[in-house]
Amino acid sequence: MFEEGALLKRERGAENVYDYTLGNPDVEPPSQVLSALNRVVAEGRANMHGYMPNAGFPAVRAAVAGLLRRETGLDFLADDVFMTVGSAGACNVILKSILDPGDEVIVLMPCFSEYPFYVSNHSGTLVQVETDASFLPDVQRIAAAITPRTRAIILNTPNNPTGRVYPEQVLLELNALLTRLDHPVLVISDEPYKHLVFDGGRQSEVAALIENTVVCNSWSKSQALPGERIGYLALSPRLAERPALRAACTFANRILGFINAPAIWQLAELEALDAKIDVGGYQAKRDLLCNALAAIGYEVTKPEGTFYVFLKTPILDDVAFVRSLTAEGVLGVPGVGFGRAGYLRLSLTVPREMIVKSIPGFEAAFRKCGARIEST
Repeated sequence: MFEEGALLKRERGAENVYDYTLGNPDVEPPSQVLSALNRVVAEGRANMHGYMPNAGFPAVRAAVAGLLRRETGLDFLADDVFMTVGSAGACNVILKSILDPGDEVIVLMPCFSEYPFYVSNHSGTLVQVETDASFLPDVQRIAAAITPRTRAIILNTPNNPTGRVYPEQVLLELNALLTRLDHPVLVISDEPYKHLVFDGGRQSEVAALIENTVVCNSWSKSQALPGERIGYLALSPRLAERPALRAACTFANRILGFINAPAIWQLAELEALDAKIDVGGYQAKRDLLCNALAAIGYEVTKPEGTFYVFLKTPILDDVAFVRSLTAEGVLGVPGVGFGRAGYLRLSLTVPREMIVKSIPGFEAAFRKCGARIEST
């Protein structure tokens, strides 16, 4: 899609192409974050460019543990925290630490398109479990998919691509299931969108509700810093195997080639952990786009969080519909890329005026598909 978009922009002019494909924040980081970065660079602290412990600067890990204690009410310690190259790095570190070849990892569908690769990176076996009709975890389906080889379940809430926020009751039901098992299954809670929740809502703390949890997080979305690759992995203090897991994660953080999370950004976050972007802009663009699409005739469910709209396509073949949109200069990502055909992911990280200009293209593609349906 990126290459097609580049070609279209050359052919038609960038102002005539409406690209919703990439979830790349279009807002600036909070001023608190940029001020902290400028101070760190200007001060030139001793050994700030040197080697550090594999898990990251101790003071930064202690600060993240304190943040997690405040958010979850659990007694996270600095030793439970590992500074990583984004949430993606955190996911790969924990999977490397726990998987033997053939171990199974349950992933709820539709899912972030890189999860299958994260699992196969470490010789794991991906087990796809469908969510329910409203894209929430189906605990009975999860129970049916668990085998003696199941080692982990990846949860992503608020969810990419669907925008669903998993409610507390569903998470409690999942915890009840896991506590009944005769072997431990780890929940890997991937939380980069945790603070991007709309309409005054909030995401319940997964680690507070599910005992056997590790948290993977980054500041890519909450502080609009995706290019800086700064995040962390945190082990719940309720994990029975925590001491061994600490050692494994410390080692894996080095041997995967990440070595360390960026030193300067660790020090900047030490002063700006709590800073967040204002989600109001994304919420306003969500409402603008979803209301316009619904008025055309699309079946639209407004996302509760993230900055994506997972739109049901008017025909089942989402790839064909994406081609119809592309012909109108509108670019989106087919749902099949996330494991759910018949849908289309649109990113809200675009200018408001682009949304307004793109609506006729959405309408033209919708009408063409309607005409094709009537003629068959």
